[in-house]
Amino acid sequence: MVDFIGIERVRELVGALSPQRFIAELAGEIAADFRRWEQFDKSARHAVHSPVGVIELMPTSDGRLYSFKYVNGHPKNTSEGLLTVTAFGVLSDVNSGYPLLLSELTLTTALRTAATSALAARHMARADSRVMALIGNGAQSEFQSIAFHHMLGIRELRLYDTDPGATAKLVDNLAQLRLAGLKVVACRSTAHAVEGADIITTVTADKRNATILTPDMVAAGAHINAVGGDCPGKTELHADILAGRDTRVVVEFEPQSRIEGEIQQMPADFAVTELTQVLTGRAPGRATAHEVTIFDSVGFALEDFSSLRYLQRIHQAERGLRRTVDLVPDLEDPKNLFGLLTRDSRSGDKTATRPPARVSA
Repeated sequence: MVDFIGIERVRELVGALSPQRFIAELAGEIAADFRRWEQFDKSARHAVHSPVGVIELMPTSDGRLYSFKYVNGHPKNTSEGLLTVTAFGVLSDVNSGYPLLLSELTLTTALRTAATSALAARHMARADSRVMALIGNGAQSEFQSIAFHHMLGIRELRLYDTDPGATAKLVDNLAQLRLAGLKVVACRSTAHAVEGADIITTVTADKRNATILTPDMVAAGAHINAVGGDCPGKTELHADILAGRDTRVVVEFEPQSRIEGEIQQMPADFAVTELTQVLTGRAPGRATAHEVTIFDSVGFALEDFSSLRYLQRIHQAERGLRRTVDLVPDLEDPKNLFGLLTRDSRSGDKTATRPPARVSA
């Protein structure tokens, strides 16, 4: 039997810990794995594009465990009452090839994206950052808000979305969370939202080369958490922001970010730093208080590997609530797969079979 974690189980696990604690603990798992970067098999995700969206597979392994995530991105879906992004994942044992865990990753991807964003910002944003502009108030926005409030001490959120309903939804959800000391301001434009912001998070869904931020909107010393640009042909930042003289750009996995991130706009020799270098101290996340820092985040398979392993551990810790699924056959004779079809399901005995058929000479 394979451990199974569905939507309801993730709700239970997050509820038992609180979203804040879940995100912070997951950030710790992700940081630990990025610090052992060299142990992982790394590749850009495999993407199949269509005119309306993308379906991707994201694999990685540390030689002991293997994981992959299936994820889609279809911006049109919300007009049809569907989610823009859905995902599930598998964690497997490299030694046997057997799957150990099958898990939902739709909720978990939002949690791990927020955890990674806040993790990077702790090393890149100014330590006195207290105001964040959040541009794009859709499905990711609550998770980003929780992460930055809890992990970085953000005290004011300035919100803007082209859809006023999305902003109203976010304001309502944040009010229900009652995050202590957090002021929430709905703004009339992106330019209004970024006024006085120490951190700017862009997390829009439209899959096109957009210009959400222009250089005049970005103050010296700001940190930009660019989350929305996550496929070829989709960007949020004006290229001149990236090319600024006093700008530092950090990515997760450079070969993937060259294809999908904000840096797809830039020349092949445009210099970037990988997050592992920052987390291991081999490169600074910020050199001066006046530097503009950019985390060009597209999401990387290692983050899902960390998430699946973390989910498995906290899932298994509660033995009474553990759930499994019969995804892999359990055979008395591993060479007799066909015997699975002749097993006597009424007996409940995995070794019981119907009498063999008489074969004519």
